[in-house]
Amino acid sequence: MAGSNRGVVYMGPGKVEVQSIDYPKLAIGPRKCEHGVLLKILSTNICGSDQHMVRGRTTAPAGLVLGHEITGEVIEAGSDVEFIQVGDVVSVPFNIACGRCRNCKEGRTGICLNVNPSRPGAAYGYVDMGGWVGGQAEYVMCPYADFNLLKFPDRDQAMAKLRDLTLLSDIFPTGYHGAVTAGVGPGTIVYVAGAGPVGLACAASCQLLGAALVLVGDLIPERLAQARSFGCETIDLNQSATLAELIEQIVGVPEVDCSVDCVGFEARGHGSDTGVERPATVLNAIMEVTRAGGALGIPGLYVTGDPGAVDENAKIGQLGIRIGLGWAKSHSIHTGQCPVMKYHRQLMNAILYDKIQIAKAVNVEVISLEDAPEGYQNFDKGAAKKYVIDPHGALAAAA
Repeated sequence: MAGSNRGVVYMGPGKVEVQSIDYPKLAIGPRKCEHGVLLKILSTNICGSDQHMVRGRTTAPAGLVLGHEITGEVIEAGSDVEFIQVGDVVSVPFNIACGRCRNCKEGRTGICLNVNPSRPGAAYGYVDMGGWVGGQAEYVMCPYADFNLLKFPDRDQAMAKLRDLTLLSDIFPTGYHGAVTAGVGPGTIVYVAGAGPVGLACAASCQLLGAALVLVGDLIPERLAQARSFGCETIDLNQSATLAELIEQIVGVPEVDCSVDCVGFEARGHGSDTGVERPATVLNAIMEVTRAGGALGIPGLYVTGDPGAVDENAKIGQLGIRIGLGWAKSHSIHTGQCPVMKYHRQLMNAILYDKIQIAKAVNVEVISLEDAPEGYQNFDKGAAKKYVIDPHGALAAAA
């Protein structure tokens, strides 16, 4: 039965509001969606990718309900849903995937061919990603539920660890994916560019994968301090020395085994260029410092449409990348959305069996739905926190 619903709505550059929005239905446009479920949202997170839209750096339309990081309780299920049941507590991958197309069958759920008429790949509450309603709200509809949703095995255990489990919808798998695609493994020395939530999740993932040394670079002192809090070495990119020189001061040589770009297209210059937007800075820097034969993981977001870009080329995602350097060093380069389902069950187990404290690593701060606009403002100022919205007080009650 329909009820009330509220959500975080993008109103234009720099402005979001909590508004009354439509209560979700088991429908996709005019068609019934019997393979979907309705969720009461237990937690939903503010993501750096959301921040790109809110800054006006994408072609997102005003009126878009934001939010692609969702954990919830099933309150209604369509007649075709066989294995997910009402009352289940589930993690929702930010990728929406049909489970039927060629890419889904190959495990490449970030580029499903059937859920977005504009291009491969879809997500909740995101520009050009299929028009799906976002989950920074009280309730949301999730399609293809049996395929997409990860059910937590024990409700009480899930509620007790919800601050950690909420990160399974995006940033923990995304950071882990960046580390895996960069070739991080036992004994490796890795450089992580960016100490925002994804960068911190990546750094913690590198440790989980057995890296000998994790170096994290950023321009914001508070974020570097957060990386140090769980054992990373840090590099202050405000210094005038080159990244290679700064790495050499720590490692003894000016290179690392592999690197991960957790910054994306709003990258700032280093050293004397600090504060100046240089969208290819991170990509070129990690090619310079990664050893010959190494790999680069690039989970940081790059877009094909950026109205606020520094030049005409960057407005269409055309950047001045030193591909010749990467070619000469035989680098492997992996880009694109993380296929969350490839990793989320294993990472859930790592949380449930206390192999990682991911909420502590990324410094989760729980806020109410009403406080979401302030959370966006603080995040935009560089707060060393991961803001998690608690629309029904579930996290507060669990605490």
